[in-house]
Order: sequence, then structure tokens, then C-alpha cells
Amino acid sequence: MNYTIINALPGDLPAIYRLFEEAIRFQKENNYIGWANYDKRFLQSDIQHSFLFKILNHDNDITCIFSICYSDELIWREKEKGDAVYLHRIVLNQKYKGERLFQTVLNWAIELARKRKLKFIRMDTWAENEKIIAYYKSYGFTFVENYTTPDIDHLPVQHRNLSVALLELNVQNASINIAT
Repeated sequence: MNYTIINALPGDLPAIYRLFEEAIRFQKENNYIGWANYDKRFLQSDIQHSFLFKILNHDNDITCIFSICYSDELIWREKEKGDAVYLHRIVLNQKYKGERLFQTVLNWAIELARKRKLKFIRMDTWAENEKIIAYYKSYGFTFVENYTTPDIDHLPVQHRNLSVALLELNVQNASINIAT
């Protein structure tokens, strides 16, 4: 299936909030380690700075959202060298579960990183969630380390004082899967 990835707009915020609330409900109902809440202020800022993207299907339904940034010194500390694109806050519309939408996000991120001559795609996820870590590893990510985030205002509420696994994909070794 063909998907379109474009910047999210302020008018998308009600749908984006609903996706976060559904994701939190899904995580709780299935006893997954996940978000307890989310920070609307950061989502609004991501839209304002063109860092929040949506994936649309042929019916213009939002199938997934995700944020990016090009620097993540608070979490990656001394490893931050301006050579990566960071994926954050990936939220799947549960109606489209099983469509391998993360592959669509990853293909897009690989192309973006190559275009910008960046070496890595980086992300973090819950350190205690071995299932999600294994999921991202199945896409070629390698585990870097576990880290506990600081409890500061520069991070969204849901990312403060959180034990995360840092994951990295070397863009040079990455392949784009065109089966999405």
C-alpha cells in the first residue's frame, strides 16, 4: 500500500491527541510498559517547528504519527555529534496494526538521513520492554545502552525520569524495504 508522509498541521491536533490516548489505553489494557500520559505542549511545538509528521493512507486517514529531531543531547549526551536523525513519539493508529507502518517510517528516515548526510537513525524506548526492543532490533537497530532521563522541563512529561534503551541504526548499512 502506498502511504504519504507529510508534516502534521495544527488542525490535526485533535486526531493526534486521540491517537495518543488510544495508545495509552491499549498499552494499559495489554499490560505493556508504556506512556502514563503525554505532553500536548511538546506536540504543539513539534508541529510549529515542522518536526511532527503524519502518515496518510489512500483514504487520507492518519495511520501513524511520529516526531523527529536532529539533536538529542539530553538523552544521547556525549554521543550527540550532529550526525543523526532521532525518531520520537511514534504512535500507530490501532486500526492499521499489522501493516508494518514502522517500516514506512524507517524507509523515510533512511532517505532523510542519507539526503542530509547523517550517519545514524537513533531512537529510545522503554528499557524494561524487551518485546519492543526486540521489535526495533528486527529492523536493524542495535542496542547502545540503558539510560535514565533527567527530570527537567526540556523533556516532555512522559520522558522525564524514565529508564530508556538507546537504539541506533547505521544508515550506511541500512537497506530500504520497498515492500511497504
